[in-house]
Amino acid sequence: MRLTVLAAISLLAVAAAGCTNETLDTFDKVDVDLKRVSSKTGYQLSPAVLSKMSSMNIDRASPIMLRIFKEEGRLEVWKADRSNRFQQVRNYKICAWSGKLGPKMKEGDRQAPEGFYPLTKANMNPNSSYFLAINTGYPNAYDRANKASGTHLMIHGACSSSGCYSMTDEQMVEIFALARDAFGGGQSSIQLQAFPFRMTAENMARHRDNPNIEFWKMLKVGYDHFEVTKRPPDVNVCEKKYVFNQQADKPFSPAGACPAMTTPGALEVALNSYNKTYAASYATAMRKYDGTVWIEPSEAQRKAIVADQRKGRELAYAPTGNSLDAGKLMTEREIAEQKRKAEEAERRKVEAAERAVREAEEAKAKAEADFAADVATEKAEKQARGEGALPVPEHNPGIASTIEKPEKKPFWKSWIEKSQPVEAERVQPVVTESAEQAALKGGRQQAKAGETATAVNQTVATGTAQQTEAVAALPVPGGDAGQQVVEETAKKPFWKFWQK
Repeated sequence: MRLTVLAAISLLAVAAAGCTNETLDTFDKVDVDLKRVSSKTGYQLSPAVLSKMSSMNIDRASPIMLRIFKEEGRLEVWKADRSNRFQQVRNYKICAWSGKLGPKMKEGDRQAPEGFYPLTKANMNPNSSYFLAINTGYPNAYDRANKASGTHLMIHGACSSSGCYSMTDEQMVEIFALARDAFGGGQSSIQLQAFPFRMTAENMARHRDNPNIEFWKMLKVGYDHFEVTKRPPDVNVCEKKYVFNQQADKPFSPAGACPAMTTPGALEVALNSYNKTYAASYATAMRKYDGTVWIEPSEAQRKAIVADQRKGRELAYAPTGNSLDAGKLMTEREIAEQKRKAEEAERRKVEAAERAVREAEEAKAKAEADFAADVATEKAEKQARGEGALPVPEHNPGIASTIEKPEKKPFWKSWIEKSQPVEAERVQPVVTESAEQAALKGGRQQAKAGETATAVNQTVATGTAQQTEAVAALPVPGGDAGQQVVEETAKKPFWKFWQK
């Protein structure tokens, strides 16, 4: 029994050493020419790729597994060989991914998902607006148990991301073909493993202060199982946690309690050996990173380091770069100094703003004082010149009342009037008004003050001048009390006595 376990461990160790730098370097470039691709969904892998897989004892239609590392910005394609151990056949540079390291928690947070996701034929989208796409299946059982939300999280082309993993169109043609061939060979589900970084002892020590470290430790168990076995682990969820390669008599409930579980013996032995090596490496890494903190870059900082890649391309093309190039490892002293400088800069900024407000208020007060002084000076100068004083009231005797006297006719006209019969003239009302009323009319005509209550009508004479009869003063209907009507009655000649 012990020999069987040791043989299994030896086999796992040999498998773990199968990934070499030569493989990474050889499979990092894509030789796809889209101008010669007549059907993006029917694209056939190039002879160079097929030849390389054949040399690795890998069949064209064998199962595949996808593995993503955000920090490095890499997407790996692993494919089963004839011994059912997976070997890496492709290592693509991810063109764009959004957000920072850490899992996606809610719709709109722009985070690309992290975790283990099963992909079926239904996840393949040949009609994507982003050239070609494979849906990640987010949210999975773990995400739903932890109330995470989000939709349409993809691996797609177009090199533009809002929560997805975006590749170039050339890369997507090849990834789509690899997945299509695997499904065609009978694979029912392709496992996608999405990690924040390669979960080595050094990387775990470097990110030990990250708020997501406990979540990552959970993912690391699945990472370790694959590193040991070179086979995609069996993934289940219970108690809102991932569990890997666990045997149980009862079904797993994502939000319920975990059933009694056991790890296969050979795997457990291999993991124990792996973990001892890891512990020693972690202790060494902790001494290396003691007193340091890894500063995770923002998406904008990642974009800045690859800005030149956008030149000459359409705006939708938006590579983001990786976190390793944009991030920074700093000592605690450097961080404290940076914090002090930031606080000092903020203090100076606040002081400058307060000083600007104070100077503005002082300038306003000075302007008001100068204006008041100028007004006072101008007033004093006018008074000195005798200008601007109030006018002295002058005597105002009021409007004098005048009496309009009838025009005295020449004596030589009397004989003309005698020779002409005079009929009784119509009574013409003469309206008189007081001096006060005339003044109220705006002075359009000067009031005739002292005007007599009655007007004398000119004597109508046929011969000699006749005296006017008595004048009766009548009030003007609707008029003012100061207004009167004077009626005149013409005296008939003596020779018309028979007329009544």
